[in-house]
Amino acid sequence: MQEVIALLTRIGVPLPDDLNWLAVAIGLFFVGTGTAIGWVISRWAGQHLAGFWDKAVGDRAEGLSARMVRIIYHATVSIVLAIAFFAMDWWTFTDLVIGAGWGLCAGYLVWHIARAINFSRWISLTVGLFTFGVILSNAVGGLERVTFVFDRIGVTVGSTRISLLTVMIIVITALALFAVVRIMRRVISHSIQSSSGLDPAQKLLADKLATVVIMAAAFFIGIDILGIDLTALAFFSGALGLAVGFGMQKTVGNLIAGIILLMDRSIKPGDVIAVGESFGWVNKIGVRAVSIITRDGKEHLIPNENLMTEEVENWSYSSLEVRVHIEVGVSYNCDIRLAQELMVEAALDAPRVLKSPKPKTLLFEFGDSSVNFDVRVWIKDPEEGVANVRSEILNRIWWKFKENDIEIPFPQRDLHIKEWPEGKPMALAGDDIAASAPVAPPKPGAS
Repeated sequence: MQEVIALLTRIGVPLPDDLNWLAVAIGLFFVGTGTAIGWVISRWAGQHLAGFWDKAVGDRAEGLSARMVRIIYHATVSIVLAIAFFAMDWWTFTDLVIGAGWGLCAGYLVWHIARAINFSRWISLTVGLFTFGVILSNAVGGLERVTFVFDRIGVTVGSTRISLLTVMIIVITALALFAVVRIMRRVISHSIQSSSGLDPAQKLLADKLATVVIMAAAFFIGIDILGIDLTALAFFSGALGLAVGFGMQKTVGNLIAGIILLMDRSIKPGDVIAVGESFGWVNKIGVRAVSIITRDGKEHLIPNENLMTEEVENWSYSSLEVRVHIEVGVSYNCDIRLAQELMVEAALDAPRVLKSPKPKTLLFEFGDSSVNFDVRVWIKDPEEGVANVRSEILNRIWWKFKENDIEIPFPQRDLHIKEWPEGKPMALAGDDIAASAPVAPPKPGAS
């Protein structure tokens, strides 16, 4: 600090009698300089970085892009003040002012980043205040004392001591790694989805594998940062294997089944499938289950393992073209050939029915009351529904039959009575028999 005093004296700057005010002024000078530099850089680079981030992650930008200018501002000010803090052995009041400004900007920086990646408000506030407290404590020389106190608070389990300081380091490391993993996942996932050389199933598989690799890398990096010796965990490997084998059997099985489904491409997002009583199109293949959305808008979550062990109807596995069967019955008295022609015309008039292969009508049964036909049509968009195609074709058949006097019969029964029991009323036999039935005499007193 003597060099600073000599420099100020040489250039003619009047010095106050109390040098503490000079120390505060020097600290405020650096805070103001950092603020100005941060404002200029954030206005110049903030918008460019926000646009770059939008391009890098697309619709996964979420809140980070909107906060980019403020993040760049607080990051720049924090870097400038950190450089000023470590550049020289300042007076205590200078360290205090620079440390307070540095801690405040660093706390706001952590707050904005945490909120941008969807941490809750209280977690973001807690981490921001923790950052401010650590930097300010270091500035006034009390960080070692604080860490010593936190390290004294703890418990001993066997030969291992777990202190409050250890817990805080683990939590902060986990949160930081989680933030890094989330940001990397956004960038890599957008890059995979933007690739034109992969189909949707391959993109989904690459996304899942990249997620597993990133999380595994983050786990081992965290272990290394915390200084945990992996050989110490060898004793628990047997118990962990049993836990995976019994408690997590279904979870691990669903994870492996999901990867297999994506690798062999037997089921892909967008396929129309039927599993048991669930029928719909595949919305997403997740780590644990496949999401199927029905025509009613209901979303069924079917475990991946079920799709590997149960019979699955994939209507769009090799082709999207699906044949639809529609049963129609006509009267025995109508013109059968004309009825068939009208049914084919009605099917061809439906917009979703393919012209090739051409619709066909097959007579498959002489029923009790009708001659039954099977109208077979082809569609190429089963994800839009099948029942609505049937309804439209049946409506067109109805009106064409009406116009051409083709009768659609309904079940009837003729009852033939061989012998009427004696002494029973014969009202059902007709007017003549009913008229010949004996009439009971009127009761006394009746008018």
